[in-house]
Order: sequence, then structure tokens, then C-alpha cells
Amino acid sequence: MGKIQELSERLANQIAAGEVVERPASVVKELVENAIDAHATQIDILIEEAGLKKIQVVDNGEGIAQDDVENAFKRHATSKIHNRDDLFRIRTLGFRGEALPSIASVSELTIETATSEESQGSYLHLKGGKIEENRPTALRVGTKITVENLFFNTPARLKYVKSLQTELANVGDIVNRMALSHPKVAFRLVHDGHKMLATSGNGDLKQAIAGIYGIVMAKKMLEITAQDLDFALKGYISLPEVTRASRNYLSIIINGRYIKNFALNKAIVNGYQSKLMVGRFPIAIIEIEMDPLLVDVNVHPTKQEVRLSKEKELMALISQTIADSLRQVNLIPDASESPSFKRKVETAKTEQLDLALEQPTGKNSGLTFNPETGRFYIDPREENETASVNGKKIIEPADRPPISIIEESLASSSTPEAESEMIREDSVTTEALEAPAELVADDEAEELHETMEHPEFDLSTLSGEREVEKAINKLTHEKPKERFPMLEYFGQMHGTYLFAQSKDGLYIVDQHAAQERIKYEYFREKIGDVSNDLQEMLVPFVLDYPSNDGIKLKEQKTLLEEVGIYLEEFGPNSFIVRAHPTWYPAGQEESIIREMIDMLLVTGSVSVKKFREATAIMMSCKRSIKANHHLNEAQARVLLTDLAKCENPFNCPHGRPVLIHFSNSDMEHLFKRIQDPH
Repeated sequence: MGKIQELSERLANQIAAGEVVERPASVVKELVENAIDAHATQIDILIEEAGLKKIQVVDNGEGIAQDDVENAFKRHATSKIHNRDDLFRIRTLGFRGEALPSIASVSELTIETATSEESQGSYLHLKGGKIEENRPTALRVGTKITVENLFFNTPARLKYVKSLQTELANVGDIVNRMALSHPKVAFRLVHDGHKMLATSGNGDLKQAIAGIYGIVMAKKMLEITAQDLDFALKGYISLPEVTRASRNYLSIIINGRYIKNFALNKAIVNGYQSKLMVGRFPIAIIEIEMDPLLVDVNVHPTKQEVRLSKEKELMALISQTIADSLRQVNLIPDASESPSFKRKVETAKTEQLDLALEQPTGKNSGLTFNPETGRFYIDPREENETASVNGKKIIEPADRPPISIIEESLASSSTPEAESEMIREDSVTTEALEAPAELVADDEAEELHETMEHPEFDLSTLSGEREVEKAINKLTHEKPKERFPMLEYFGQMHGTYLFAQSKDGLYIVDQHAAQERIKYEYFREKIGDVSNDLQEMLVPFVLDYPSNDGIKLKEQKTLLEEVGIYLEEFGPNSFIVRAHPTWYPAGQEESIIREMIDMLLVTGSVSVKKFREATAIMMSCKRSIKANHHLNEAQARVLLTDLAKCENPFNCPHGRPVLIHFSNSDMEHLFKRIQDPH
């Protein structure tokens, strides 16, 4: 008797579930993708115990016809593709027909669905992939799928599930990506009765970003757009001052599908050039539209890994678009955004409120004190009543402008939008919420659970969608700052920092970072201004490599010749070099050639531009003034003048800020001048 036998359909589904259903977040992803493919405009995700106990996805999509409900749970049964050609023109999120049978095989699943063409809906209950009940039911148009007791019949898989907080963070991350990928769909995520996320679904990507990352973060996002013959991209990137410790905040969306692609992530980071600190990464949401023929999504059952036909061209477009966008904006960090400064301002606000409570009785009435601005204004609701706090009357300081002027100037600061910004100022908590689950340790479970209940995830705290939209419109139409200010030098501290002023406040300049930037751009230009002439060496040198590297070098000798490195075979895995480009510094010929060959072996390409850039960074760092080096007034003024001429005067080549800014209002807050009645 033969040993080979066909597996049962139920066992085959459980094996497939090992790839498709890795954790509760996988179930949420597959069900939400089906809802989006059904043209739903409202999707509610209700989960209990991080999805292990219950996952319910409710949508208002097209629904499933009564005759198709049972077929939907057969393996490789799908309505998305019909022939081989469709496989290369996939425009839907799902198409393999594996998700529903895989989920049903490891859980208890109930589906209630109805279409607009039928008079009644369908109810189907499965346990472990086996149909338990199938009957008609009355239901609105759309689909409601409930998944309970996930992995109840696969205890080995259940054993490897992480903590509830980690799994919940994974679910939140998946829904965040979906909301960013489809801003026209209104998403609502609820865990154990607590709302974690709600988006309006009005199609505004920036409003979706505000709902997920907060309005304060949305204010620091820069819009980008670009198009060529093959690709059209748009989206938002964070300013260089807003960074994270991992690449997991880079969201790349191709034809509505969130994907993971290391090369495109690298292209985003490269677009920032030297504006990022080492080891820090930006926040970016980039939507890419392309011909489905240029992308193969049939690589992995999760459909998050894809292959691109013109990946290098797309990488170049992304990097160039980001670089061009950042070149047009002012990148000087505002010192008031630092945590320490915020703590000082909060202390000042508290003291201002205490001062307001101590004001003596006066003739003015109907005044309300705003601790956010340190000013008084008339509350229309109490126009005919005496304004008081804890029984103490509040008066207007003597040197203030008329009450009507104060009321007009504070109209914006008393709006719900301003209150919304107050709710979202804690960016540290936001980062913990946004962090991918694989970065969350079990010992941080309690802290993360508390974070999940933070109102930053709850759009309902924003006093309605209309107020949020007003806030977004306000931040979108803010008057842009001049790219680089005219600085007037007036002092130095500890031989390290220069003080300068302009019409909009105080600037503190790191003299080492400033000169490093100036020299970097000088050396980069000088090193790049070289010829392709070769210099013969009196004593050639031999390079030996392992057999695998030797084969690569023989295949890619032409790439090295394009940058002036000519290798002659000198044995099985040895090469001799007889000449080098004339721009190589004396004594460094062999080391430079070895470094460029290593670049080719590691990355598959070799670039003189990248090598020269690294050399320019090294030279600028070594030859710049250091800390505790006092400059005279003439030297300091020349340094500031040269800095203003730089292509990027905001960062040193390593990404550190060159200068920071204290605005006039920041200084007034620190010295409480806005409250001083004298």
C-alpha cells in the first residue's frame, strides 16, 4: 500500500491557518480587507481580551449572496479572480480564498450577511471549520463576522501567543495601517468597551493622521506629491525634528495595500540625507499608485511582501521627492517643543492661575481667566454675572487693552480645536501607543494597558469631527516661516554656543555643528570636482577574496570599471590592481579600493558619490572647531554668514541640529511678561 495520501480538507485548512492566522491581528487584517473589498464605508472592529476571546467585524458593504455563503468557507474559493490573467492584474486586497476557511478551522465563527437584492439574510455558524448551523435571518445590508475562542483546537499555537497587551498592540497597529491606507473608510476600534480609534472616513489623509498620531503630530507633517510615467505618489512625511527609534513608523501603501519593503523604507530615509540623527527614523505615510502589472502580490499568504518590477526607479523617485520637499521649509527646531521647556511653561501657567485667584475685588465683572494664555476674557454665558473662581472675583489688569480686543484675540484659543491640541500634547505616550507589538516587552504590559486607554486613541475626545476638521484646516493654512533668518551675533557661552537674535526671537547656535555643516558642503563639492584620469602605480597590489566573493567580482567587474577600478585576474580568487583614479589621496589608494569593493559585495552596487560623501563627513568633523574654543566677534559673525549660505543650514552631516529657536512669545512665557501688570 502506498504511503502518500491526500490530507483532509479540515487538516489542510489548519495547516494553511499556520501561515494566514498567526495571531488575532491576522484575523482582524483579513476580515477588514474583505470588508474593504466589499466597498464598505463604515467598519467597526469590536474585540475582547485582545481578540483571543472574541473578534467582531461589522461593515456596511455589499454583503454575500445566500447561495455563496457556504462556498466562501471552501478553500481557494474567491470572487476576486477568475483566470490566470487576473492573477497579474490584482486590484483587490484579498484574492487567494484562504482567509475565511483558515480562520474558521481554528475558531468558532459566525457570519450574518445580507445583500440589497435579497429579501432575507443568511446566518452561518461553524466550529473548527465544520458547519453547525445554516439558516436565513433578517439583517441590514452588509456583513457581521464574529470569531470566538481563537485557537481553541490548536493548543500548540495558543501557547506561543504573546501577552494580551502585546496582541492588543498588534491589532491597533494593523487597524492604524488600514485607516491610513483607506482614509475614505470610517474605522472604529473598540476593546473591552473602550474606544481605541475612530476615524471620520472623509477621505482626508491628514485628518486620518491626526486621528491616529494626534493633531500636534499632524502639524509637523509635510505633504509630498510626485509623478512619472510609471508611478504616482503622494502622502506626508514628518519634519526631521520628529523621529522614532525604529523604521516601523514608515507606512508604504501600494494600490491601497500596506506592504513591507526594506528597499523603499531605505529610500525614504535616504531622502532626508543628513537631516536625521544616526539611529533615528522619520514618520511617513506614502501612497503609491502603479500599474498592477508592475507589482506581484502573490508572494506570501499574508500579502504584505511584494515584488516590484521597477524598484530602483521607484526608490529614486521617493528619495528625490522627499529631498526636494524638505529643501523648501524652515527646519530650525523650536526650543518650546522640548519636554523641559514644556514643564517650565506648565509651572508658569499654574502660578498664573494662583495669581488670578488672589486678584482683589474690582469693578470689572463677567471676566474669565484662561490659564493657557494667562489672560482674561468675557464669557458670553456669564456676561451679566460676576466672574469668580472659588468665590473670588477676577478683574482685568490695569494695562490690558479693552475687553473687546482681548475677547477677539482669544477667540481661537478658547475653541474646541485648541482644547483638542491640549489633549494630544503628550508625544511620549503616543509613541508607546503606536509602537509595533514586536517591540513591546511582556514586562511593559501593565504600562501599555494604561496607555491603551489614553484619549489620544479616542477621536471622540475632540468634540466632534467638525471641530477636528477645522483644526486641520487651521494648521494647513498657517503662514510659513522664512527658510533661514537674518542672524545678529551678540555673545558666546562656554566657548561652545553662539547667541544671535532676529526679529522673531533668540537663536542658540552650536558652533561645532555649524562649522561642520559649512566644511562638509565645501569638501563635498571639492571632492566631487575630480576627473576620471588614472594614475599608474609603481608597485601594484594584489587583492585576495573567498571563492564566493571572487565569483561576484568577476561577474560585476564592469560596475567597478565605471568608478575607475580595474581588476585583473591573478589566480583563481585573486586580483591585481595596477592603476587608480587620480583623485585618491596619497597613501590611501589601497584602502579606498578595498572599501569600494566591499560596498559592491554588500549592496550589489558601488557609488563614488556615496563614498565621497562619507569622506566629506569625516574630513569636516575632524577639521571643525571643537567645544571650549572661544571665537572673537569677527569669527563668530563670519561663521553665521557662511552658515546662512549653506544648502542645508539646519543640521550637521550627522543629523544633529545646528541651531534652536526661542520665539518672542516663548521668552514672554518664561519671564511671565504676559501677566505682569506693570
